[in-house]
Amino acid sequence: MSQNDVLFERAQKTIPGGVNSPVRAFRQVGGTPRFVTKAKGPYFWDADNKRYIDLIMSWGPMIVGHANPEVVEAVQRAAETSFSYGAPTEGEIELAERICALMPSVEQVRMVSSGTEATMSALRLARGYTGRDLIIKFEGCYHGHADSLLVKAGSGLLTFADSTQNAPSSGGVPQDLVKHTLVLPYNDVEAIEAVFKKQGDQIAAVIIEPIAGNMNLIQPSKAFLSAIRNLTSQYGSVLIYDEVMTGFRVALGGAQSLQGIVPDLTCLGKVMGGGMPMAAFGGKKEIMSKLAPLGNVYQAGTLSGNPVAVAAGLKTLEIISREGFYECLTGQTEKLMSGLKQAADKSGIPFEVDSIGGMFGFYFADTVPNSYEAVTKTNIEAFKKFFHLMLEQGVYLAPSAYEAGFTSIAHDTEVLAAIIAAADKSFAQL
Repeated sequence: MSQNDVLFERAQKTIPGGVNSPVRAFRQVGGTPRFVTKAKGPYFWDADNKRYIDLIMSWGPMIVGHANPEVVEAVQRAAETSFSYGAPTEGEIELAERICALMPSVEQVRMVSSGTEATMSALRLARGYTGRDLIIKFEGCYHGHADSLLVKAGSGLLTFADSTQNAPSSGGVPQDLVKHTLVLPYNDVEAIEAVFKKQGDQIAAVIIEPIAGNMNLIQPSKAFLSAIRNLTSQYGSVLIYDEVMTGFRVALGGAQSLQGIVPDLTCLGKVMGGGMPMAAFGGKKEIMSKLAPLGNVYQAGTLSGNPVAVAAGLKTLEIISREGFYECLTGQTEKLMSGLKQAADKSGIPFEVDSIGGMFGFYFADTVPNSYEAVTKTNIEAFKKFFHLMLEQGVYLAPSAYEAGFTSIAHDTEVLAAIIAAADKSFAQL
């Protein structure tokens, strides 16, 4: 019996579903989750000591590779002086200054401990700033598990959600709360124009994944982004870019630097913490000044600006700022996608790919999807079979067809060749 099976059976006795985040449970693909014992570079090892090439990289944060020696050293140095103070540190200032320098739209930033905390706080701030209640989100976009955002949400919720129009994607979310959340199709310009024409003066904020990664990788059209920016500016609504996933992952300045959009608020996480629990939200000083202790919008956190997480984040941002980092990361990811596409074509499998920076998506479909609805129409059964065939050969993909994948700078040419070779064998067995 596999040690993974033993651990999973044991875990289910004390942890709901045996996991501490739903997608890890392998519910969509079936089978037993792999319990990780260690990781290094582009690899991790499971409880049976089998090595896997990791293509989720902790769902994005490990952009410089697992256990990067420079990051480990920075964390060890910080840990020697205590794990947490509950008081300000110079490191927090340095990290804030670095973020503001890399993302000019961010004039001030507040540190928090998770992406959910960042988006939840940004929405509260937007409502406090505008004095309005309504928010707009888009189908298939996941912004953490705050109640008002769990409507037609992506990520693991696509596996579990009720498909009822505007129904909460989770139990325990009051319908009265959901009524303040308007859900529109991603990439639908006419829909957002119609809503603003009807209710523009009631809308506090529009929150969007500028490149969606929680219904697989979905890129927005230029017209869609331009419409959102123009309408939010026209009606005095706050545009919130949820770059928890894309920030420092698709480019050094995030998705906004590639798209030429200047959001009012930006949410960050994952890469900015280098794998430690760290996130942030920031933007225009005029809006950020409404936060306590300056304003009446309350937000606080015992571990906000945690010195160990700050140290990991600072070193990670230093590494990714080095010359040629993103050119290499982007080139390697594109090479991987090209190899997967060629392998699928060879076996006559309908298969499409997309990538940006160190983030990628692949789809068992004839075209690259551009919406939540299109993603749900891809061949999920083919994905499940492909997932397990790759897993058997030591390649760990996201255990859901609704999740983007991630590479790191440690995924070198040799690693890519091994992934493509495994895919070639897997496609031949579909």
